[in-house]
Amino acid sequence: MVGGGIAGAATAYRLAQAGVETVLLERFDLGTQASGANAGSMHGQIQFTPFRDFGWEWARRWAPTLRLLEASVEIWKGLDRELGVDVELRLGGGLLVASDERQLRLIERKVALENEHGVASQLLDRAALRAVAPYVADEMVGGELCPIEGKANPLLATPAFAAAAERAGARIVRNAEVTAIERTRDGFELTTTRGRFRSPKLVLCAGAATAPLARMLGIELPIEGHPMQVNVTEAVAPLVPHLVYFAGDRLTLKQARIGSLLIGGGWPATVHPGTGRLTVDLHGVRRNLAVARRVVPAVGAARLLRTWVGVNNGVPDETPIVAALDEVAPGLVVGTFPYLGFSAGPIMGELLADLARGREPRFDLSPYHPSRF
Repeated sequence: MVGGGIAGAATAYRLAQAGVETVLLERFDLGTQASGANAGSMHGQIQFTPFRDFGWEWARRWAPTLRLLEASVEIWKGLDRELGVDVELRLGGGLLVASDERQLRLIERKVALENEHGVASQLLDRAALRAVAPYVADEMVGGELCPIEGKANPLLATPAFAAAAERAGARIVRNAEVTAIERTRDGFELTTTRGRFRSPKLVLCAGAATAPLARMLGIELPIEGHPMQVNVTEAVAPLVPHLVYFAGDRLTLKQARIGSLLIGGGWPATVHPGTGRLTVDLHGVRRNLAVARRVVPAVGAARLLRTWVGVNNGVPDETPIVAALDEVAPGLVVGTFPYLGFSAGPIMGELLADLARGREPRFDLSPYHPSRF
């Protein structure tokens, strides 16, 4: 299998745990791409921006995916015990706030759809929002509280899965860039910078790199890479117990265990046109921080320490791709969970391992087959 992020490490762990001989190839080091560059948000609700932009029919098609996120959160809850590492999971709830009645009416429709699919989100009026989150700006007129959201530490989670996979017998090969994949009579042969590897089954779960890997087999997947940036402040006194979003602009805001405020929300980084190197977009930093201060004014008292960049994987309809592609390449399994992949990492590990073993997953994965495009 290829991809040393949280989905790949979790898949390797589940396969090795089941007694399957497993080799995980990673181009760099474990968790150094999206799984390590994200801010650790734990998502369990329909994201507001696509709900607003893509419309009701998209939301109804996407809503069953909430079951995958809920199942993943349940796995997250037991990871400290299972993996023997404190991944710093905290489920204080996700708080989406609105600054006007139009936004709040959209949130009301979204909450109703989430409730229909088993997520116990609550609509909050102005008074209820004040009771739940007195730190939020007075201009906010209400919002939504989703109880299963929060955060974990991405710098701990992927290495914990990888270490558990190795203890279970998996082999992890770092700094192994795949340069060619060929189909053989009985499976696949991968040429890498660390040698050749043969296997009857192949799992591709390398985030934004999954598409070029699949292309080596003549398969086109609509998986894209989006450069993003996240800001972190100095440690401050406890302020934000929730994962905070804003319906009026891009924002995710949460507080790490050590007290730092993590401020993001999908603001793009800059790609250098000559080298392709990612750099911080300072204009985006200023706008992101301004949004955070508007929603939570006390954020303005914290000093910014640094901003980091990374690449998030995306799919045009913001819906996962999780499938066995036996019809075009027997033995090939592909998987990516766009934008929310850190949250979904544990359930992706379970689903991809089931598909690789030829087992029936516990969820209907037909909506996630790439043939929908």
